[in-house]
Amino acid sequence: MNYPIKRALLSVSDKTGILEFATFLHAQGIELISTGGTAQLLRDALIPVREVAEITRFPEMMDGRVKTLHPAVHGGLLARRDDASHLEAAAEQGIGMIDLLVVNLYPFAATLAKTTDYDTLVENIDIGGPAMIRAAAKNHAFVTVLTDPSDYAAMQQLLQQYTNAVPLGYRKIYAAKAYAHTASYDTLISSWLSGASQPEAWPAFLLDAKLATTLRYGENPHQHAALYRRIEGKGGIAQAEQIQGKELSYNNLQDAEAAWAIVATLPEPAVTIIKHANPSGVALGVTVIEAFTKALACDPISAFGGILATNRTVDAALVDAIGTLFLEVIIAPEITL
Repeated sequence: MNYPIKRALLSVSDKTGILEFATFLHAQGIELISTGGTAQLLRDALIPVREVAEITRFPEMMDGRVKTLHPAVHGGLLARRDDASHLEAAAEQGIGMIDLLVVNLYPFAATLAKTTDYDTLVENIDIGGPAMIRAAAKNHAFVTVLTDPSDYAAMQQLLQQYTNAVPLGYRKIYAAKAYAHTASYDTLISSWLSGASQPEAWPAFLLDAKLATTLRYGENPHQHAALYRRIEGKGGIAQAEQIQGKELSYNNLQDAEAAWAIVATLPEPAVTIIKHANPSGVALGVTVIEAFTKALACDPISAFGGILATNRTVDAALVDAIGTLFLEVIIAPEITL
């Protein structure tokens, strides 16, 4: 069954598109509730909004650590609309239903990229946001949850098409995306804390990555493959910028990663040429050109069509030294051509 959206709670750190979306919701006759900075932004734009504190009858406290952690919020998100006992309990406590939740979280990843200060990072761990997201996602039979500003336009179309209601199939899709959002967030925090404590070995660990691109095929043409980048910005070739050339294949990426792994930790100028995951040549030199000349001399025949990596800048002089040698990929920390 499709339940019409009558009331929405908006609380976002990434405010991209929120004014336009809130304006649309208000025009649709949907009551808006919001918190802190989001509420102020809406008020400044003359969009009618109620503060969460009006709903909870409890002020924000502890520097904003406690504001949405309240039965008036979570009861409105978790109540089953088809259960008379839930509705009766909500009515007895003066809890109104919340039909649409629009939340994204404190920018932990962005903060981690800028600072290693422990207290700053701890204060950017969101508590109320994930709690609301998980509550709304659990109750997706009745509640719609949005965690990505790129979904606002599609939601507007759905609300127009279905008269302020969202079909269950879409609610499931957005709930799944919401759980992925909180899982990614928690994984990044766990990874940071794990690195801060450095035990000898962890009984389990998690990697958090985001889809960068789908590949033409996997190791073999009948296989599917995709490239993911770690959220915290670590991870070798996956984080590299492609300057030019055709789309890289799975095997190109595997060879590129192997080539870069050889030279990346060497202090002297180094060059390696790899083909089919096997080095045809690896060399050090006083200069990068000397290292290339030595690496090529190891096996000049196998080097044709290979992948070259160096831990020094690729400049015009190195390109002249490479000359007409055909290489699939060149990897370097910097290219100045």
